[in-house]
Amino acid sequence: MRVLVTGGAGFIGSHVVAALAAERHEPVVLDALLPAAHAVEPEPPDAEFIRGDVRDPGTVRAALRGVDAVCHQAAMVGLGKDFADAPAYVSCNDLGTAVLLAGMAEAGVRTLVQAGSMVVYGEGRYVCSGHGVVRPGPRAVEDLQAGRFEPRCPVCAAELVPGLVGEDAPADPRNVYATTKLAQEHLAAAWARSVGGVAVSLRYHNVYGPGMPRDTPYAGVASFFRSALARGEAPRVFEDGGQRRDFVHVRDVAGANAAALAGLAGHPPGGHTAYNVGSGEPHTVGEMAVELAAAHGGPAPVVTGEFRLGDVRHITADSSRLRRDLGWRPQVGFAAGMAEFARAGQRASAGAV
Repeated sequence: MRVLVTGGAGFIGSHVVAALAAERHEPVVLDALLPAAHAVEPEPPDAEFIRGDVRDPGTVRAALRGVDAVCHQAAMVGLGKDFADAPAYVSCNDLGTAVLLAGMAEAGVRTLVQAGSMVVYGEGRYVCSGHGVVRPGPRAVEDLQAGRFEPRCPVCAAELVPGLVGEDAPADPRNVYATTKLAQEHLAAAWARSVGGVAVSLRYHNVYGPGMPRDTPYAGVASFFRSALARGEAPRVFEDGGQRRDFVHVRDVAGANAAALAGLAGHPPGGHTAYNVGSGEPHTVGEMAVELAAAHGGPAPVVTGEFRLGDVRHITADSSRLRRDLGWRPQVGFAAGMAEFARAGQRASAGAV
């Protein structure tokens, strides 16, 4: 299959290109190589490469010639620095997706795998001993300032037990990036219904691995810690380090894209399906920092008690639907993945990805 990979020169996109090539697909890379995302221009990908912006209809039209399917990875990611980033997020993520889907409709390309994100859920799944499954609202600033980090039952204020969140959980985006990622899914679903296409949104959890950008306010927490260690500094762990996440290796994420393409033949036309992509091994941010620092041989992490508004406390994946429907299984365990990441190279960054 000839597969267009938007953002195929980026961190995740480049691994998707490699995974598709390994499955004997013919990847075609579309990437604008924007300076904000690529402080140093990367080596040309080992695939047909088109330099251009997914927001440009003419570029998209040319890139789609002869294409059978699209893996849409191009996006501006992370929480950003403040709300002033909102226009850039909406332009890159939502306008870019709309232009791409319009081009696919025109070109007759009817298969889409879209890079989604677990941030569409907001907080994860919580159970109260007295009220069952509940959905706590955003944490109050005064609680965070006082070091009260755990969400409480919105009914009785009791302690909650965090669990795995499934794809059918209600969406509750808590920041601009999360809102744009949910809008991308809605656009993909509307496109599939309109043209009789088949769309899958892969909701990535905390992706890490070789080639991750460094020193940027837009990257994930694993990148922050790895960048600090590279500078000989201790990783700074926010809150109390007890935040639960699902750290999934980038090669496993790339494998999920290949599995989704292979499995889309069994999906009915006009449909859109979301899949969580997680390792299935929840760990706290503090545990990850300790594992990474030990593997790197650098300073031990420092727990600071600092916090970022918009961060959620716990979000971990139930990826059983992806395993059941598409036969995907993660291959890289937590300890092995962190040991590799501790020594792997990182991409230079100019402040955004």
